Amino acid sequence: MTLRLTKDTRLCLSLSARPSNFGTRFHNFLYEVLGLDFVYKAFAIDDIAGAVAGIRALRVRGAAVSMPFKEAVIAHVDRMMPSAAAIGSVNTLVLDDDGLSAHNTDYGAVASLIASNRLDPATPVVLSGSGGMAKAVACAFRDAGFRRGVIVARNAITGQSLAETCGWDWRADFGGGYAPILVNVTPIGMAGGREADDLAFPLEAIAAAETVVDVVALPVETPTIRAARAAGRRVITGAQIGVLQAVEQFVLYTGVRPDAATIARAAAFARGTATTLG
Repeated sequence: MTLRLTKDTRLCLSLSARPSNFGTRFHNFLYEVLGLDFVYKAFAIDDIAGAVAGIRALRVRGAAVSMPFKEAVIAHVDRMMPSAAAIGSVNTLVLDDDGLSAHNTDYGAVASLIASNRLDPATPVVLSGSGGMAKAVACAFRDAGFRRGVIVARNAITGQSLAETCGWDWRADFGGGYAPILVNVTPIGMAGGREADDLAFPLEAIAAAETVVDVVALPVETPTIRAARAAGRRVITGAQIGVLQAVEQFVLYTGVRPDAATIARAAAFARGTATTLG
């Protein structure tokens, strides 16, 4: 891939405590293939206020916002767009002449996968996590008609708040039992983390479930997803969510929507399963 930078090249970036290469490879692939004068770079940060000030000062076109800044960034934007305002969580910033707007493309990605997998809204859900991404995922299930759910979160304040938002129950730990739909929205299983080799739920619960969702995108196959596949369960992976939400970010940044074949090529390149533009 050859990037030809000019004085007019627009910069997009990602802000995360632990960034991966997926977004960088995905967006830059599409810029190159579609002939767009953009470049994308990931940044590991610990100062969200300073990072947003830099976006404004340098006229950065757009930024992906990841853990743990999806809620903290809200205080530093000019406008909360409906996708972010409805759930109080942000994963995308766009800078234009009217200022810095905040969006959430995670919500739409999860909603799309709920629909395409034809998950039955009468089915109970157990969702582990209560941060910004958990808000997007839980609200997508809620708005798809899922009325029977449990938020599992050690943080009683955020856990109970998210449970109330969805009209679900809360508990501090999984505590065993059967749940037809299991959803992990925690860092458990994330490559490079302290719990990279751990399961998000007990093995017996995974084996008994009907559907297992893990939003962790790196690695593509987390321990939880591998266990669910081995048990013959239906899975929805963080990699699937990552591609869908990244496409919507790309559209927000550039105004261009790639076709399905080009998106598939970009996703393969980003995951490292394809190594060239061909």
